[in-house]
Amino acid sequence: MSDLATHLAALETLVGPTGVVTDPADRARYETPARYAAGVAAAVLRPASTKEVSAVVGYCARHGLPFVPQGANTGLAEGSTPDSSGAHLVLSLDRLNTPLEIDVADRTAEVGAGVRLSALNAALEPHGLFLPIDLGADPTVGGMAATNAGGARFLRYGDMRRHVLGLEVVLPDPAGTVLTLSYGLRKDNAAIALRQLFVGGCGAFGVITKATIEVHHRPRQTAAALLIPRDMEAVLSLLSAFEAEAGPLLTAFEGMSKAAMERAIAHVPSLSNPFSGGTPDYAVLVELTRSWAPRGGEESLDETLQLIAGRLLEQDDGPLTDALFGSAAKMWALRHSLSEGLRASGSVVGFDLSFRRRDLARFRAEATTMLDANFPDYVLCDFGHVADGGIHFNLVGPTTPERRAALREAVLTLAIDGFGASFSGEHGLGRAFQDAYDRFTPRAIQDYSAAVAAVFGQGSASVRLAPTTSSPSGSL
Repeated sequence: MSDLATHLAALETLVGPTGVVTDPADRARYETPARYAAGVAAAVLRPASTKEVSAVVGYCARHGLPFVPQGANTGLAEGSTPDSSGAHLVLSLDRLNTPLEIDVADRTAEVGAGVRLSALNAALEPHGLFLPIDLGADPTVGGMAATNAGGARFLRYGDMRRHVLGLEVVLPDPAGTVLTLSYGLRKDNAAIALRQLFVGGCGAFGVITKATIEVHHRPRQTAAALLIPRDMEAVLSLLSAFEAEAGPLLTAFEGMSKAAMERAIAHVPSLSNPFSGGTPDYAVLVELTRSWAPRGGEESLDETLQLIAGRLLEQDDGPLTDALFGSAAKMWALRHSLSEGLRASGSVVGFDLSFRRRDLARFRAEATTMLDANFPDYVLCDFGHVADGGIHFNLVGPTTPERRAALREAVLTLAIDGFGASFSGEHGLGRAFQDAYDRFTPRAIQDYSAAVAAVFGQGSASVRLAPTTSSPSGSL
């Protein structure tokens, strides 16, 4: 019996025969990421409880078996899939779908790491609650916490770090140590908040098996519009005006380029072009919400939205040239279809960049000039979360490795060296970002990060943060 077969037989005693997947056809969905090329797993391990996760992780640590934690495998950073070597085990958390316990009075939910966002929100809906992290995929709660997911409503609600009140984690040490990090308290200074290392840690410090999260009242009133700015420089003025006029009613402010919108409209049959005069160069989806039902004598959100837009339209040389009002669901359908439109239109080189808000327009202008001069064979199809400085800077074009590498270097150098941007605004770390991590993260930060990981047993296991391995691990 080979060494691998011996290990898999031992692991099967820990998780049962249904907890070890070796058939290539059955492994495929665990090996194939949402973007980029598929890897090859030695096997897939599917523990069904924290106790089983602990046993598996401890075994892997004691025997030096490399593994990659994985939730729903919806990530875009290659942090939750194996590489092409066939040496890594995939530690899937998809069977950790209990508990799902809701405390309506406390407005919290305790959930297993394998619970999907859709399942959580379905369970919360009868109570008038939801987790307002709006994403283009259906990840697991554990993966969302591990990558500190943000999404389209970050402006109003923040990211997962804002919502995680407690975690249960398994450390990558020989014992598979289980830690409970806080008990769901909103205020707790009795110990250092170690859970914050695991939120956004992408699996480098340990494996999240359970989370207690704060949830919110569902909006009972919603209004949305598509705004056509005078130009890119006017987008920030529009945002400032809506923040001042709408205050906490403002929940989303999403920018979309013409190229991205046209591809979505062309490739998603259910979409129709909302712009009767032709697709504009840039549009902003703005949303206002209230958590209470309409009240007598209270101005409706539609009226509030139209009033704010109307005042901006009346300004001489103002930031707004047009506004389209209508069904919020139809407007969000356009925004949520952008990624699908890109996938259908060719090979995508994607960047998850984050800037100071004041720098977004200037970066986009300089990047466009650079692309026109040096990479005219790529088409910019960007969109993003303008209100938090995030931009999904997507380029559709050739697939040759040399050309893609040159493009990545040019864009990242401009963004990071030129504007102090982040190369991973919300996607976490993974092999797709390894080159950027090595190139742009200061050596002192890399060393301290590796040292912190070692405290949690990193030296004994394979869940590692770059540069201690060639591929940081994630669990989205």
